[in-house]
Amino acid sequence: MIRDNQKYFNRLLVLLDALVVAATYWLSWFFWINVYVKENSPEAGILPIEIYLAAFIAIVPGYLILYNAFDMYSSKRTSRTAYEIFNIIKANTVGLLAVMVVLFAINIPDFSRGMVGIFYGFNIIAEAFMRKGVRHVLRFVRRKGYNLKHMLLVGYSRAAEEYINKITSNQEWGYEVYGILDDRVPVGAVYKGVKVIGGIEMLSEVLEEGTFDEIGITLSLSDYDLLESIVNICEKSGVHTKFIPDYNSVIPSRPYLEDLDGLAVVNIRHVPLTHLLNRAIKRLMDIVGASVAIILFSPIMLLAALGVKLTSKGPLIFKQERVGLHNRPFQMYKFRSMELQPEEDEKKGWTKKNDPRVTRVGKILRRTSVDELPQLFNVLKGDMSLIGPRPERPLFVEKFKEEIPRYMIKHQVRPGITGWAQVNGYRGDTSIRKRVEYDLYYIENWSIAFDLKILFLTFFKGFVNKNAY
Repeated sequence: MIRDNQKYFNRLLVLLDALVVAATYWLSWFFWINVYVKENSPEAGILPIEIYLAAFIAIVPGYLILYNAFDMYSSKRTSRTAYEIFNIIKANTVGLLAVMVVLFAINIPDFSRGMVGIFYGFNIIAEAFMRKGVRHVLRFVRRKGYNLKHMLLVGYSRAAEEYINKITSNQEWGYEVYGILDDRVPVGAVYKGVKVIGGIEMLSEVLEEGTFDEIGITLSLSDYDLLESIVNICEKSGVHTKFIPDYNSVIPSRPYLEDLDGLAVVNIRHVPLTHLLNRAIKRLMDIVGASVAIILFSPIMLLAALGVKLTSKGPLIFKQERVGLHNRPFQMYKFRSMELQPEEDEKKGWTKKNDPRVTRVGKILRRTSVDELPQLFNVLKGDMSLIGPRPERPLFVEKFKEEIPRYMIKHQVRPGITGWAQVNGYRGDTSIRKRVEYDLYYIENWSIAFDLKILFLTFFKGFVNKNAY
């Protein structure tokens, strides 16, 4: 039933997309040709409407093909709106480039490029709003109990419980679990309204009697020897089957598959910066960004240097050993913000609020993060990046790696002057565990756009912070 619904729904989406493309095309033509050009450049040559009609006949089916190519007609019950909007932008950008290439190839110089640009913007906005509206309608319908996907889970495990938690807290996804088959948990046991209805040996019988849209294999790790036979039974039933592995405690976020000459290899953690091209792009951004920042902030750094030198005895730059990429130690630079002290005192712990060791100028430097500016030279040296997890001292690394799961993963990338944790308020004397969560999210979701977002937020959130003292 759900498959039929999806087929009809996709046909409806194709029709809606065609209407949106048609409407935005002629709206762009009317706005640009009939309003803008006629009012501002009446002497400009305007092609007859028949030319634009001929282009329209090609553009509508062309854009529908692009939308299909960019995965806009697959089921997206659990996908995010941002993913769909990103695909809309990508499809329209390819469409825009294709139109411009065709216009150049067939040599129609008077075909309005301005109209094409307006159509690009109008169509993205209209498509995004239309798709968002469709999502809201579907979620409303599913909350009312219609258009549901009926599921059977095979195996009671932590993965089964987590899956049930997700779908019960997101009713708009439209999933309903009929029951669970398991050999270890007694029949009748209930978890959040979902019952264990029998043993795994009943799978064939249950599949013959029931009408399911999906089967979720949620075996516990101790039952993985049954996986092959269960998959064979599910495949014979013809019901769509998904595998929900019980390894969240080992692989907590985004593993990815690698094809090793036909052998599927699961990489425990997806780290985009392990790829050479990504590393090269980020390093280039670091060099350019640090160079520009040194020039821009040189007056501030000069004033800070004078303030440190004139108000307290000791070196201008404070160097401290930190742990960086691949657990390698390096010397991190800061403007000195404390009075000179024995090394054993300096190592005793973090700076606390109203710490007597901090100088008057040092308080200002710390509160405004100006004391961190010399780390731009660490970036040029390659010890650090502009954006990344903050580096920690070796003694604390040794402590945290024993206390906090997955702490050492942060050393798979270069440490940064600022990071995702810092712009979310986790700097100074704050939760290390929460900081690590944000660092891991950054490591696994790195992109150029993400770095630019953090850099942008740093100017509004990262420089002045109540926890920096």
